[in-house]
Amino acid sequence: MAFAYKNSKDQTYYLHSKEVTLRGGRQQRIYWFAKEVKEDIALDEVPEGYEVIESQRTGLPILRKKK
Repeated sequence: MAFAYKNSKDQTYYLHSKEVTLRGGRQQRIYWFAKEVKEDIALDEVPEGYEVIESQRTGLPILRKKK
């Protein structure tokens, strides 16, 4: 089951992740939230060392490193 976050506007977003190759050839993992689940790239939980916050202006969830 994909990690789901329900924001203050009662909308549900699901956490996704994948490895991308940057222009310089370096590999980097990216994370994002989407309204629909993509089974092959959805994450079951928030990665260790990260937390989910919500943008007060837009209500969109944001994944950030814990302070």
